[in-house]
Amino acid sequence: MNTASTESLHGVIPPLVTPIDDDGEVDRRSLEKLVAFQLDAGVHGVFLGGSTGEVALLDGARQRAALEVAVGVVAGAVPVLAGAIDTGTLRVVDQARRAQETGADAIVVTAPFYVSPHPSEIVAHFRAVHDAIDVPVVAYDIPSATAVAVGAGVVCELAASGTVVATKDSSGDFAGFRRILREAPGLPAFTGSELFADSAVALGAAGIVPGLGNIDPHGYVRLYEAAKSGDLAAAAAEQDRLARLFDITTVADRGRIGHTASALGSFKAALSLRGAIANAATLPPLAPLTGTELSAIRAILDEVGLAQIE
Repeated sequence: MNTASTESLHGVIPPLVTPIDDDGEVDRRSLEKLVAFQLDAGVHGVFLGGSTGEVALLDGARQRAALEVAVGVVAGAVPVLAGAIDTGTLRVVDQARRAQETGADAIVVTAPFYVSPHPSEIVAHFRAVHDAIDVPVVAYDIPSATAVAVGAGVVCELAASGTVVATKDSSGDFAGFRRILREAPGLPAFTGSELFADSAVALGAAGIVPGLGNIDPHGYVRLYEAAKSGDLAAAAAEQDRLARLFDITTVADRGRIGHTASALGSFKAALSLRGAIANAATLPPLAPLTGTELSAIRAILDEVGLAQIE
């Protein structure tokens, strides 16, 4: 698959973690196993180099290594999305070109951060990236990380001009998400929320990009299929179970480590406990979880019925 069309972008597209070995390099074998696990669960795409993949902490070589592994394992079965996420347009264009060369089917781009851009500058940023590459661009709105929102108005403008082919919304602005669905009905709009996925799909979202999907892709595929078919009770029941699983992100002592280390550390810990990856390590400066915190995560995995991956 060389490009990601509007029609091909749908369903569950987990933003994958980046497994790290004892030397601090990408653990290719673990990533191969993780991607295969996702494909076996029936996901509709994979996303490398997103927030869950520690994109803010990866250097170019590690980004490329992770993407190479995913492209090789997927082998065209589903779209492979790659993040090109940085402070300015020149940096993002460079990342996007490298990701295209490595085999990405679409490039996921946020607003530039650190520089507090105006909406018109955000539009110009997306257009420059679009013009620099030959694969589609997906708009990613995550103001909690970028400190500035792309915003529903800009997303609709980018959709109308054909600059972006889809959007991932992690803004927490449900009214804005509804506006995108209403004013850009041909644009696949994905929610990044693990906890309101059933509501978003029932409302008309094209799919879900859940970090928690690393750990339980089967659950999110079941939720998506139930919501799409109109079985809202089944979707809600699955959502409630996944909400309990999401509690793994709260077990770390926030007096000792920050939010990102707590959340991403819990995802990697759960994957390690399930046997999907060998090592729960995160990249510096994120600190590791403690043995007590790992035990709490194991108890939640047991409670929601997630066993070892064979």
